[in-house]
Amino acid sequence: MATATLPMLDLAQYHGEHRAEFLRQLRVASRDVGFFYLTGHGISQQTQQQVLALGREFFALPLADKTQVQMLNSPHFRGYTRLNGELTRGQPDQREQFDIMREDAVVGLPTSNALWRRLVGPNQWPTALPALKPALLAFQQQLTDVTVTLLRAMLEALALPADALDHTIAGLNGTEGPYQHMKIVRYPVAAANASKQGVGAHKDPGYLTLVMQDQQAGLEVETADGWVQAEPVPGAFVVNIGELLEMASNGYLKATTHRVTSPQQQDRYSVAFFMAAQLDATVPLLPLSAELAAEAQGPATDPANPLLRQVGDNTLKGRLRSHRDVAARHYPELAQAS
Repeated sequence: MATATLPMLDLAQYHGEHRAEFLRQLRVASRDVGFFYLTGHGISQQTQQQVLALGREFFALPLADKTQVQMLNSPHFRGYTRLNGELTRGQPDQREQFDIMREDAVVGLPTSNALWRRLVGPNQWPTALPALKPALLAFQQQLTDVTVTLLRAMLEALALPADALDHTIAGLNGTEGPYQHMKIVRYPVAAANASKQGVGAHKDPGYLTLVMQDQQAGLEVETADGWVQAEPVPGAFVVNIGELLEMASNGYLKATTHRVTSPQQQDRYSVAFFMAAQLDATVPLLPLSAELAAEAQGPATDPANPLLRQVGDNTLKGRLRSHRDVAARHYPELAQAS
């Protein structure tokens, strides 16, 4: 394991006299590493700890209460997934999780060329823990606000108008703001001789990801020098660039491979928030300056998992691959192809 650390950025500087230096640091971190810590985001440690505590309460519920809201019930891919229920590159992840997205109404029957519209709909909420819904929806909105600010700052760091991607993060089903996806995760202690794949090596598909960790390490980032531990930093989020932003910048910004290894001493809890363009958007190619464009060598490609510029199609593709049981029940016409 490499000993290098991730860059540390303070979002408060974006609003102050050190704005230019913050933008420079943001461009370098997003280009060279694709991962960094973020402080100064305005979300208190008290709020963060309250959300993690609610996550622990949820996972401590009897299995019957959790399976009441199992993702298998939802064509929108919302709800509880038990241990080994999600796959990364075809291998089961050693974690259980609870996924939510924007609380939405169903948008109607999809057309054959827009099956992604079935992703839009309501979340599932456990009746045994009524405090979960208001807390998670409020926290999801706070994280949304942070990522929108960060996305606009990143565009400024590329010498582009801050609103250059605003048209991609508003409009679906009368909503304003980006596509939202948040999950609370429990990684159990690895059993002897069992798989240590908390989450297998992968890249995130959206624009930006924020990760809030408890005190347990486990998140690892691939660099040129090997895997780096993203050690928990109290109050800070870990931020990483998603594949849609790498695609929009023609590879100038870097979506970096990362993984989570199972803890060895006590269970690990985290919250991951994924911000992307709205499902009905098409990711544009940003008009970089000649200097930056010369350094953009195109996004990384994976023939087994090609990137699609139509966001809904790209998102549905990823959901089908990761949750094959949900795919088989609700998307049988696509399950075999995924």
